[in-house]
Amino acid sequence: MTLAADPRHLARDLLGRDYDELDVEEQRVLDRIASGTLTGRDADELAQAHATWADRLADRVAAVGGSWGFIIGFGVVLVAWAAINTGLLPDLGLKAFDAYPYIFLNLMLSMLAAVQAPIILMSQNRQSMKDRITARHDYEVNLRTQLEIIRLARRLDGLAQEVAEIGRHLGSEPPKD
Repeated sequence: MTLAADPRHLARDLLGRDYDELDVEEQRVLDRIASGTLTGRDADELAQAHATWADRLADRVAAVGGSWGFIIGFGVVLVAWAAINTGLLPDLGLKAFDAYPYIFLNLMLSMLAAVQAPIILMSQNRQSMKDRITARHDYEVNLRTQLEIIRLARRLDGLAQEVAEIGRHLGSEPPKD
């Protein structure tokens, strides 16, 4: 490993600190810069790679349960339930299976809410995990970009000094900015 590709040298040169004083994320960025590798996978890819079938199910339930289609469809079911049990079945001479005050409907709604709420919370927890991964990824990209800009600026300064030195050797000064 050359001196320029040594993460310990990069830490001292670019950040002004010892490699061991840096946090894990900064060390990982310097290691990737030194090795010339690209940034890690996208946050969504990383979260999907670690998702279990239960995680994916929770995401689907949250996507369906939190949609206008679900709200409208569920509203239609409620209206149909009330219409069937209040007017349609008695008009046909049949006994309503859940007459007003719709106790069975209330039981079903309570059970649905009791199951759906924790599943949606699981999905929200996964989303917050994705957000944390995205934040770490963004931090890494930003830090890497800043370090690369510092490296390029130093290279340009070195080249400018070399050009000035060559100009002095040739007897003419380069134009000043």
